[in-house]
Amino acid sequence: MKKALLIIDRGSREPEVREELERVCSLVKTKGGYFYTNYCFLEVLPPFIEEGIRKCQDYGADVITVMPYFLYPGMKLKDSVRQTARISKDHKLNLVITKPLSYHSMMTQLVIDRLNCVKKDKDIQYSDLECDILLIGHGSSDKSARIAFEYTIDSLRPFYRKVESCFLELDNPNIEQGIKMMIENTPKVLILMPYFLHKGAHMKRDVINDVNEALRKHQFKDIFIANHLGVDQKLVDLLIERAREVENKRFLFQLAHNGT
Repeated sequence: MKKALLIIDRGSREPEVREELERVCSLVKTKGGYFYTNYCFLEVLPPFIEEGIRKCQDYGADVITVMPYFLYPGMKLKDSVRQTARISKDHKLNLVITKPLSYHSMMTQLVIDRLNCVKKDKDIQYSDLECDILLIGHGSSDKSARIAFEYTIDSLRPFYRKVESCFLELDNPNIEQGIKMMIENTPKVLILMPYFLHKGAHMKRDVINDVNEALRKHQFKDIFIANHLGVDQKLVDLLIERAREVENKRFLFQLAHNGT
């Protein structure tokens, strides 16, 4: 049986996003044992979902596992699932859709890894319990996205002095308000963690611009910014785990169906 895995990303014009997705696909193919892996986009630029699924078929895939590559169960995730389900039904495909990346301890560990990296790179000598952390999320008008983000925030709180969140857009507090709030708490050191998958336009420009503007208003010396989530073996392992969950369910369903 030839298995394909297709990642659905939101979409970006930044070349770094495509490079990161290509690396993730390559790692998933190798470790996950897939015949074919690729990515597509929900919006912005092709390849879009229908083309991504068609490429899986063109490569001879018998079954397709689709991974909505989103950090939160927000509107973009729901749009990608609806489109995929419609295409699968219309073309009678042997296709399953995984859960997104949210609500998993691996995401907590991945954030901790990023924070440890910046502490090492910047020679921050404070223990974790002396560090204040501000996670910067994209923001969403969907309440379920906020709840999923808060789940990650809560999972980090036992490890650091203070952990709070702010948002680039669509939700509050914004980045300036978040930094102001953290500085008022008189931290020894403040580490900003951009909770973004890719080095897209938001990471390259928007987040950095908002952080710099906030620091012009609220002076604080010991503030550092970690890297985005990017390409990481832990993220690949989580992706494969999510895929196996639905693939095993499909296998058990087919086994039970064939046995009746």
